[in-house]
Amino acid sequence: MPSSNTIATPSRVALFTAFAAVYLIWGSTYLVMKFAVASMPPLLMAGTRYGLAGGLLYAFMRMRGEPRPSWRGWGHAFVIGICLLGFGNGGTTFGVLYLPSGTTSLLVATVPMFLALLGWLSGVTPRPTRWVTLGLAAGMLGMYLLAAHPRLGGRAAAGPRGHRRVGGAAGGLALVGGLAVFQENQPASSPFLSGGMQMLCGGAAMLVVGLLRGEASGFEQAQVTAKSWMAYAYLVTFGSIVAFTAYIWLLRVVEPALAGTYAFVNPVVAVLLGWAFAGESMKPEMLGGAALIVLAVVLVVLGGRHKTKAPVAAPQVAVKA
Repeated sequence: MPSSNTIATPSRVALFTAFAAVYLIWGSTYLVMKFAVASMPPLLMAGTRYGLAGGLLYAFMRMRGEPRPSWRGWGHAFVIGICLLGFGNGGTTFGVLYLPSGTTSLLVATVPMFLALLGWLSGVTPRPTRWVTLGLAAGMLGMYLLAAHPRLGGRAAAGPRGHRRVGGAAGGLALVGGLAVFQENQPASSPFLSGGMQMLCGGAAMLVVGLLRGEASGFEQAQVTAKSWMAYAYLVTFGSIVAFTAYIWLLRVVEPALAGTYAFVNPVVAVLLGWAFAGESMKPEMLGGAALIVLAVVLVVLGGRHKTKAPVAAPQVAVKA
């Protein structure tokens, strides 16, 4: 794990391995999360997952000599962790309870579109280019096709539609708020240490909310299946540490827009895995919506790229599973 700002020219094998980790591991976490929450309370699972992964990453970086973060840095990590991890990953964890993992990944893939739109409206990001605008239109049509799908599968969604819409809007605004803090203030000079801090804070927030929701009431570890434990271990190690580290490294050695291509590869991986291992539907309406959303994310991610290289930053762990 690098600790210096000077990175040697990477080999093709290293680049291939890092991209494979980001594409395949993050693409698989949607299905693996579905296995984990099958017998684990959702927010307690997600909170302990990120708390454990963040603690390990933070401790490792401190042992490697990274300076102790300031209280101000912890404050920034707390805001970013709640906005990006709490709303983003917490929402994703609930999503796999009620929707197929492939559908959840496609909905998560639309986050860059909403960030581009809401970020522009709030003054955080520049006005969308014509390619980004075209991507937003394609994404809206893709979401319509997904919503019109006759049977998404999963548990019946609880609560009135209006409540879910308000929750979705609040989550989107929270993501933009977290993005604003993220762009202006980094918790620590090391992106790895910053990531560990954000995971710790976001994980703690999800734990508190999970306890307030009563998820611990009546829950016993004996009811957790071996399949869920294996899924949990995979999410902590591979999903939250290995793929995270690979993505941070990629941001340091390739153009950020190229590293960001995970956003439209992950849904393809998730849909295929959900179909192959969970019997999830691949009807024409869903495939059409999926294709439009993937196209939309390509246009938003690559169409909004700038000529100047963006600063190295931690991955958007909020919009990842």
